[in-house]
Amino acid sequence: MRKFIVAMAVVAVCAGSSAMAGKKVRLLRRAATTCKSSATTCKATAAAAGHAMPTSLAAPDIVDTAVKAGSFKTLVAAVKAAGLVETLKGDGPFTVFAPTDEAFAKLPDGTVESLLKPENKDKLVAILTYHVVAGNVKAADVVKLKEAKTVQGQSVSIKVTDAGVKVDNAKVVKTDIECSNGVIHVIDSVILPPAKK
Repeated sequence: MRKFIVAMAVVAVCAGSSAMAGKKVRLLRRAATTCKSSATTCKATAAAAGHAMPTSLAAPDIVDTAVKAGSFKTLVAAVKAAGLVETLKGDGPFTVFAPTDEAFAKLPDGTVESLLKPENKDKLVAILTYHVVAGNVKAADVVKLKEAKTVQGQSVSIKVTDAGVKVDNAKVVKTDIECSNGVIHVIDSVILPPAKK
């Protein structure tokens, strides 16, 4: 009889442990779902609890975001050739008007290949930094501007029409791609700094 009672107690404890484990799994799944839907909230919650935010949930930087998108291969290659990778992976924040591969394809034949040559690095740096504005400038703020000073030193013109927003001669086709160190706005053409007088 005593053995039977002990056995029943063991079963009860095991059942309780199993139920507790199941509850923890459900809580973890619910937490994961919450984190995926609101990384910012989870980050704040984790910080308040004294825990580090999982790196897999942190937003990637500008360079990694461009690589992951798959439509900025030429831009990424140009950034690497210009030696700007570490800069654009830095703290920032930066606002990048990013030309797609199709935008680079609009340039005259041989232009990209020429710019990627080591002897043309200075020119490439000037063109790329003309696409970058210091600060985190969201679309809602961009439309309030008439121009924005770029990291290259000159300013891009900004025009808002019924057809959309233009930065110099490029149309903004997608906005507010959030990155850990800034924001990307996608444009359909490569913009070139005007010749300095």
